[in-house]
Amino acid sequence: MATNNSISFSVDKKDVVLVKPFKPTPSEVLSLSTIDNDRTLELICHSVFVYLANDDFCSGDSPDEVKPKQKELKDPACIIEEALSKVLFYYYPLAGKLKRQTDGKLRITCNADGVPFLVASANCHLSTLNYLDGIDVVTAKQFAFEFPSESDDGYYPLVLQVTKFLCGGFTIALSLSHSVCDGFGASQFFRALAEFASGKSEPSVKPVWERQLLVAKPIQEIPQFMVDNDSLATSPYLPTTDIVHQCFYVTGESIKRLKKTLMKESKDEFLKESVTSLEVLAAYTWRARFRALKLNSDGNTVLSMAVGIRRTLNPPLPEGYYGNAFTSASTAINGRELNEGSLTKAVKQIKESKKLASTNDYIWKLLSINEKLRELNMKFETASGANMVITDWRQLGLLEDVDFGWKGAVNLTPLPWDIFGYVDLVLILPPCKLDQSMKGGVRMLVSLPKAAIAMFREEMDALNHDDGVAGA
Repeated sequence: MATNNSISFSVDKKDVVLVKPFKPTPSEVLSLSTIDNDRTLELICHSVFVYLANDDFCSGDSPDEVKPKQKELKDPACIIEEALSKVLFYYYPLAGKLKRQTDGKLRITCNADGVPFLVASANCHLSTLNYLDGIDVVTAKQFAFEFPSESDDGYYPLVLQVTKFLCGGFTIALSLSHSVCDGFGASQFFRALAEFASGKSEPSVKPVWERQLLVAKPIQEIPQFMVDNDSLATSPYLPTTDIVHQCFYVTGESIKRLKKTLMKESKDEFLKESVTSLEVLAAYTWRARFRALKLNSDGNTVLSMAVGIRRTLNPPLPEGYYGNAFTSASTAINGRELNEGSLTKAVKQIKESKKLASTNDYIWKLLSINEKLRELNMKFETASGANMVITDWRQLGLLEDVDFGWKGAVNLTPLPWDIFGYVDLVLILPPCKLDQSMKGGVRMLVSLPKAAIAMFREEMDALNHDDGVAGA
């Protein structure tokens, strides 16, 4: 039994079945790229997509006030299960087992073992749970599942759960190994699954493995990092296990106002040319986290941003490549300067770091460092607070374009990632499509020590009420 906003509901889960490719697939062992092999990425990422009832239901006053028509209804779970079997013929590595070998490298054994698939039923309407918009993590976990699959031959890189609601709507939980796909790779697979569900006989984009294209030779020695760890700011709230996961909402008007203010303040023509929403949000959130965590002003703080490299590499990666294809754009600033100075400097540094991270020399140097870190069995997993890693999901097209026959999803809710100790990761998400007040805005999934969450909320509220922009 789970509760959300004092509303009780239950989720009845059926037995897990293994969905196999509908035709024979190659039996082989596949290696992964240098980025795929990053130990920090070895986790399962859960994303829950929300779909409303389709035209087989008669709508009432609200999307969830529905009655079935007098004809046989389509069962989303059956359609998705059949589509999964078909798409796995093309994405057959996802039906295998993933395991880190004795040499420290991950490999997938393509044995067509299948994908764990679970069908569940919730005894409530989607509107009861606000279409999973802003729900707590405990509730969200009811609609995705961890499959205890670790064995001598590895674990499943992909797991799916479909949960049906009384209103005729449903959720799809895509649980996928970050070692196998990044956000764009996951989106490509999810689109292909939807294409088969809607009746197509093959995916519009054929998947490409070719992970050897992003394998680097290890560097001889790890270079001095941009910021010495001894100089990093520290928080009185860390380390802690008392973490709060919360979604914060920033309206489209607030983002426009912040961009306008920063561009007006800037005397740098570099900034006046163009400032993106991601850049100004990253800078503002960087400062808000600094204040909320009460980091010491004489220490340094670092912001890193995931930057896609599919098209910036020379030569570019082939269309259909669905492995990890991103690098990290990082920049550092002194705590006092971030806290007391104008955000324009932070925005400029973020822009410059993104530009540098798109060059071939930078990409391959970082890949060589990552290959050496893998050799040394190094993994960064403790939250420092002084580091902030931000990733943007808005360009993946996961809400607008993925139609299983019920139109596009109206909401996307990821579960918090157990990466960098939770605290150092910030996810930027598109808003729920049913919330018209958030058109052009964003949701930000943040994990912070309980002691810091109130101050962070004040900073984000100030942004939406113009107070935070005035002091940018």
